[in-house]
Amino acid sequence: MSATLDSGAGLSLYDARPFFEKALQHGIKHNIIGSDKLEAIEADAPKGMVQIARYFGTEFLRPELEKAKDRIVNLVSLYLEHTHGGDVQAAATDLRDHSFLSRSKGGSDMLKAMIAMPQNSHFGMNEHGGFRDDHIPQLAKWSLRSLADYQAELAKRQQVATVIHAALWMAAELGLDADDLEEAGRDAEAVIRTALLVIATRGNRLPDWVSFDKMIAGLRKKYADKPADFDPGVPKNLPAEFHDVVSGARQSILRDAAKILDPKLVTRKLFDHMPAFMGRYFWLEDGLSEVDHHERSNATAWDKLTGGNSDDSSLLTLFFCIAAHAAPKTLLSEKSAATLLRKVQKAGFKPEAAQAYISANAPAQYHGDYQKLWASFVSESSHLFGSDAVGAFDDALALLRRECNIK
Repeated sequence: MSATLDSGAGLSLYDARPFFEKALQHGIKHNIIGSDKLEAIEADAPKGMVQIARYFGTEFLRPELEKAKDRIVNLVSLYLEHTHGGDVQAAATDLRDHSFLSRSKGGSDMLKAMIAMPQNSHFGMNEHGGFRDDHIPQLAKWSLRSLADYQAELAKRQQVATVIHAALWMAAELGLDADDLEEAGRDAEAVIRTALLVIATRGNRLPDWVSFDKMIAGLRKKYADKPADFDPGVPKNLPAEFHDVVSGARQSILRDAAKILDPKLVTRKLFDHMPAFMGRYFWLEDGLSEVDHHERSNATAWDKLTGGNSDDSSLLTLFFCIAAHAAPKTLLSEKSAATLLRKVQKAGFKPEAAQAYISANAPAQYHGDYQKLWASFVSESSHLFGSDAVGAFDDALALLRRECNIK
């Protein structure tokens, strides 16, 4: 213990012992923990130290065992102090009723859960699937950190998770699911801001660029005379746990309002080129929608959609995207291809949508060739898409790698 000055005239003592030690000694002093439990802890502790040393490196080096001793004491302390809010009486009772190793595991599980939480609110930049072996170096670091460090990091990650879940809720209200947002790869706060604008304009779908442009034009016309009246509000059915996050997004929209409502600012330049606005709002990248709007029957539009690529793999990738309810692309990452396959499993494979797309958008002289190319692909592959047979997903992904442009 060390002496520190109190806010009053006297001295107060700062107890620097690990919380586990405080709880243990409190339990012994107040007859909560008897000799049998103390012997059990003394027997379990060396076993746990060896297990921890082996998990993080090796149990055959004394420095690793010393570090493992610090880790196991800290893990038990983290669990007890966090779970019981620093109440040594409750912590001592917990030690009496449960094994020492189970409390160590409890601390480890706390850290693993935190490490697996998102650190970034950008869709597409977060890992999924919980704690993995490549997280072990992070666990090694956090197993020696204080409760204050853990709680501060947990609060940050919980805030990020709340933003993400709020965006998912808003998107679901407007027709998009988690896979759609993952594929779009935009920030969760951008999704929330745009969703608020959509709801304010009585829309029911998150927009592609054409719809977004029209929405902004509508807002500028509506509030041309009284821009101060503009307020997107907050959805009435918004779950309470998302209220603070969505209210914060609403305030940020109000700070942006002067530029959003300024008719002298070109919409595309404002939202997609000005540094202060880039990435702050969300729209679906839908090349088909833009082509339909501007140059549907123009051969240049087809070149724009295909990026000038006319090889079979690029075309089949484009057609598969359409049949899988996605924006047309001539190149997919393996992750995106897998996401589309999962979407097909849920929503169904629509080869006729690609047929219609070819008829409506491809240069007329190529309609026949493209329809034959697509029909051949569908004949070979459609039985795999959406099948729940063992190995069907892997077979479908292998076929896409072979026939389409998958990087």
